[in-house]
Amino acid sequence: MLPFFIAPMVKLVDTADLKSAAFVNNGRAGSNPARGTSCEVFRGKQLHLQTVPPLWKKLLCASFPPNIPHGSPPRGKRMAYISKHNDKWRAAIQKNGQRSSKVFSTKREAQAWATAEESKAKRLKSSYGLTFGDAVERYARDVSSKKKSQKSETLRLAALCKHFGADTPLAEIDSPHIAAWRDARLKIVKSSTVLREVNLLRNLFNVARLEWRWMDQVPFAGVKLPKDAPPRDQLWTWQLIKRVLRAPRIGKTKEMQDAFHIALRTGMRLSEVLRAPENFDKKRVIVELEGSKTEAKAKIPIGRIAAKLLDRPPFIVNPNEGSVLFSKLCRELLITDLTFHDARATGLTSLAAKVDVLTLAKISRHKNLSLLSNVYYRKTAEAISATI
Repeated sequence: MLPFFIAPMVKLVDTADLKSAAFVNNGRAGSNPARGTSCEVFRGKQLHLQTVPPLWKKLLCASFPPNIPHGSPPRGKRMAYISKHNDKWRAAIQKNGQRSSKVFSTKREAQAWATAEESKAKRLKSSYGLTFGDAVERYARDVSSKKKSQKSETLRLAALCKHFGADTPLAEIDSPHIAAWRDARLKIVKSSTVLREVNLLRNLFNVARLEWRWMDQVPFAGVKLPKDAPPRDQLWTWQLIKRVLRAPRIGKTKEMQDAFHIALRTGMRLSEVLRAPENFDKKRVIVELEGSKTEAKAKIPIGRIAAKLLDRPPFIVNPNEGSVLFSKLCRELLITDLTFHDARATGLTSLAAKVDVLTLAKISRHKNLSLLSNVYYRKTAEAISATI
């Protein structure tokens, strides 16, 4: 019921009886210039407010919740609606002040399209129009710049930006896009490489969603990732080692031959070997490195033969250039399916015959003994059988 002091000022008539209702626009208040009155639509009735003060009008609106006519979305909201169109179904949605529609054979298809468009519009609104390129730029500046792997991450981010497109709205990247990227990459590189790129891309989206609040969706939701490749079991045999060390080479390739010999004796990584000579302490017989791959400060014990090998001038070659040169040398010597990094596993496998597992973990600097056992200790079952 209307408040007693408003009732005399309001005249209720059926909307069907009003021929001059053209000034009513989707249930919103309008004015009739001819009659000088205002009107509202409440529960199927036209309320003509003749001389109602603004405060009383608010009380009236609170008494009668508005009834929005079917098929007319309210202003400021996105609402999809379905209607019959000849023998088909039309789905329409209003977003950003513009109305788009599409005709489908079945009502279910129309509803699915409308739901997808509403979800897309919601994501676009939550991302503030930001693009994938914006996310990559900020991630490289705020996150990658603080990592040791900044250079490699920057290259990977550039490749991802090229694939997804720098101008692609961040809200439009969803599971189908990620799955298509995964399939395309698996045709070019191995699953282990794809998983490393997945970790970077997923972390970018997590930071954008949880810290920056740039997006609401989880692009990796429901995406099946490839299984990691099994650990390598290749070992350098002494025949192949001699072939590499005795090959007549000069310059930086000769430096890589010396670095390969040091890696076999110490179990160090390529980047660590190339920094070892200038960081070798002859009195303490250790190599002390600042900022290794897994430690802020690494102290690596050195054996007698390795100490002699480290008594040399500093290396000139850098890790990236050295890796390429060593691969080229192996191809020239017809050595396949072996890499410089396999020298680390070969060296640790040899050292395992001399020291216990905890000492070996100190030499390799592995915190996870399972990783040391499954990945870097590559002694074959036949070799183990010969010792028991």
